Amino acid sequence: MGFPLARPRRLRQSESWRRIVRETRLTREDLVYPLFIVPGTRVRRPVESMPGVSQLSVDECVAEARALADLGVPALILFSAPEVKDASASAFLDPQGLVPRAVQAIKAARPELIVWTDVCLCSATDHGHCGHVLGSGAIDNDSSVATLAQVALNYARAGADAVAPSDMMDGRVQSMRQLLDRNGLAATPIVSYAAKYASAFYGPFREAADSAPAFGDRRSYQMDPANAREALREVALDIEEGADLVMVKPAGPYLDVIRRVRDAVDVPVVAYQVSGEFSLIKAAAARGWIDERAAAFETLTGIKRAGADLIVSYFAPDMCRWLPA
Repeated sequence: MGFPLARPRRLRQSESWRRIVRETRLTREDLVYPLFIVPGTRVRRPVESMPGVSQLSVDECVAEARALADLGVPALILFSAPEVKDASASAFLDPQGLVPRAVQAIKAARPELIVWTDVCLCSATDHGHCGHVLGSGAIDNDSSVATLAQVALNYARAGADAVAPSDMMDGRVQSMRQLLDRNGLAATPIVSYAAKYASAFYGPFREAADSAPAFGDRRSYQMDPANAREALREVALDIEEGADLVMVKPAGPYLDVIRRVRDAVDVPVVAYQVSGEFSLIKAAAARGWIDERAAAFETLTGIKRAGADLIVSYFAPDMCRWLPA
């Protein structure tokens, strides 16, 4: 039945109509906000390439967490940039390190917040790679996996609500799951960055986390942006190894991958709207080229429409202010 009987505009003629027939709804409960922890006290250092985002000392991280909880942000993911960096990422194995202390302090202050901890080695290594480097410059998978599992155990013991491996080493989910289970932490979920691409959109994050590689790139372990079928294989392997949630990163350039993952699995799917996506919108809005609020809503709605159950985004605080009560 075509025009004039078919008139789809009837259901778009007012905001009231558009609202009640809306297919995809973005809510506060969809959002996870990243925090960047650095040494010191009373440190709140703006990240130049990410307007509105700051590196925070543990005490300021707790203050920020209180404010975020008051806004309605339901979950956080913690990253850190320790002062001491070495080849073995020893700062991340310290039970009194930045992340364990932040986890304990945030959970004491606002226990209702869900606190994830990113598990990688890049910001604690002197070479900036996500695993151990051999003399040849190659990244050694299996020794890296053993260390990553110990980092996950350290964070889980501190009280993290989930550990989130982002390194893209083979077998790290299985190693973490087994180590956590052996140590009485079988209830700690694993949020796997299952399909993490070697993206051009990570630059601002590397300023925030002080995690740029000192040599080379990460293409030998992060995924080729041209591949989608491989993402489904990575996701399936991680679920088989014990992942409770799986993540696609970045989000915006990989909406097709999010959709394919959502159709293929039954576990929750997370998408990460990464720093470059955020900073592009911020930069264009600052020049008056686009409407920041409208662009944030549109991009995040698109990510959810593609199939994401949860979205990690630097827009989370603003979205909680903008979304209706």
